Amino acid sequence: MYLNASHINQYHQDGYILVPDLFTEQEVAAMLAEVEDGGRVAASTRDTSDAEGKTARLAIWFDLGDDLWTTVSTHPRIVNNVRMLMGEEIAFFHGKVMLKEPHAGGAWEWHQDYGYWYNQGYAYPRMMSVFVALDPATTENGCLQVLRGSHLLGRLDHTEVGSQTGAEEERMRRIEGMLERVHCEMTPGSALFFHCNLLHGSAPNDSAHSRRSFIICYNALTNPQFAEVQTSDSVPCTVAPENALAAYYRA
Repeated sequence: MYLNASHINQYHQDGYILVPDLFTEQEVAAMLAEVEDGGRVAASTRDTSDAEGKTARLAIWFDLGDDLWTTVSTHPRIVNNVRMLMGEEIAFFHGKVMLKEPHAGGAWEWHQDYGYWYNQGYAYPRMMSVFVALDPATTENGCLQVLRGSHLLGRLDHTEVGSQTGAEEERMRRIEGMLERVHCEMTPGSALFFHCNLLHGSAPNDSAHSRRSFIICYNALTNPQFAEVQTSDSVPCTVAPENALAAYYRA
């Protein structure tokens, strides 16, 4: 469940590390139940369109509360691994549930998370995301794609693509020819930890199967966000008990 020095070295070289089956089948079932029935997802879901006009849906929030999503976001299997990868204390930034529906879910254009977090006032790219697969993520249903080592390029210019923010198109064409594209196929409960400057995106979901996921984003505790665009408070990310999820899937 926890990373070692070899994993950490690979993360710094590639910009990401995939941890299979970080959450159990019962824990994933509890998260899916919250997607289908829980109030936080339903209350904060919005649509965004890709360059072809297809719709991808997501729910996003910037606070920790008394719910399953907070328990997952503060789970030691995630929080302690993020601390090891970043090498410092961290703060919760935001959580989001991504919904790619069968035959309809749109693409996510190539982008860096720091491509728009920079414009939200964060001074340094000392930030990262954890992508937790809730359904099987396959090439057919639009799994996440990354360009290995692209975090070493630094922050690229980003422009509007559909209603999304994507890396500048001409530069991306050149970069795609330089770096290895990796399709991150994942089993439910697996987690991809990735750097905020890693270029990533995904194709539309043209399959008959959903591709749902939970993504938690973290900031270094000492990385300032300029007050005029501040979206969240930087406080240490407290860690929930290891067995906290049991209360949800045993209910």
